[in-house]
Amino acid sequence: MDHRAIIQKGLWSIFAFLCIGVSLYPIKYFIGAKNVGLLATKSPELLLDSLWNTGFYGHIVFGGIALLVGWAQFSKRFRTKRIKLHRILGKVYSVSSVISALCGIGIAFSATGGGVAQMGFISLGIIWFATTIVAYRYIKKGAVIKHQTFMFYSYAACFAAVTLRVWLPILLVFMDDFMVAYRIVAWLCWVPNLLFAWYMIHSMARKRTIHGI
Repeated sequence: MDHRAIIQKGLWSIFAFLCIGVSLYPIKYFIGAKNVGLLATKSPELLLDSLWNTGFYGHIVFGGIALLVGWAQFSKRFRTKRIKLHRILGKVYSVSSVISALCGIGIAFSATGGGVAQMGFISLGIIWFATTIVAYRYIKKGAVIKHQTFMFYSYAACFAAVTLRVWLPILLVFMDDFMVAYRIVAWLCWVPNLLFAWYMIHSMARKRTIHGI
């Protein structure tokens, strides 16, 4: 195995580990204290709001499912050898993503950090919802390449759950103000992800052109 293959395998392992690990993160909200994590920044009135709670728990549960089942879909070997399972998990991912995105948009209007953070998370939810719907419509039409393109963007938005938890501690090392850091991470957690997805999509398109696919 050459160095490039070793690096790619290592990066894939890290990617899978982060996706699985963060997908299980919502469990902490169902055990122990009720004011853990993000809930500790919310007002008592909001925490008693049944509509907000429905949105919050819908967002983290279905978002966790989407993150958990989505990462393996990017393995070419998995898609070709387990096509039936790929399709089943694709449907689970799509339904979970749509529900989580809609719930996320709803609770984003009361996001910690005010208007800047709220617009960041609302934009993320809209993009996640839209790219997932478009990807699903393309595969129903048999447009595989376009389906894959929009699924890249969809999972890039989904992966914001991971990058938020990577970027926020880093930002807090360099600044003492949590609110400022949270306003920044509301955008930083997903904009670079989409740019990376764009780069990967265009790299694959160039390879298909070179090989005449």
